[in-house]
Amino acid sequence: MRWLSLLVLTLLTGCAGMASLESGPAEVNALSSQALLSVLQKYRGTPYLYGGNDSRGFDCSGFIQVALQEAYGLDVPRTTDALAKSGTAVRRDQLHSGDLVFFHTGVKQLHAGIYSAKGRFIHASTSKGVMESSMANPYWQQRYWQARRLR
Repeated sequence: MRWLSLLVLTLLTGCAGMASLESGPAEVNALSSQALLSVLQKYRGTPYLYGGNDSRGFDCSGFIQVALQEAYGLDVPRTTDALAKSGTAVRRDQLHSGDLVFFHTGVKQLHAGIYSAKGRFIHASTSKGVMESSMANPYWQQRYWQARRLR
């Protein structure tokens, strides 16, 4: 009976469950960071384009949609407003690679990016296109609103 329970448990958890047992949170976070940095290298400097979601140009939510699909295979909402309501809230001091960070950049305007690591995030900037920025930069620090974890 015990072996049958073990067999059922193994079948239910599948390969994904076994992989998570073998790698700890630090390893998963490092892999997550590497996947994001690969996407950043691929699109770095791609210009900002309102409504854009490909290599000709991105807006912030378009970049997030493409980056999360390429890095993690995640399908996410297209708009910043919908992204801001997705997943679960995360405290700023508990951010992990892949978490979404949101900023109020105008009265009714939001900007979003993907936390990469060590206080940095990647995003489609209106002035410099796809880039990595520091959350400690006074501009971003003053405008920080919230973070969300989708996975």
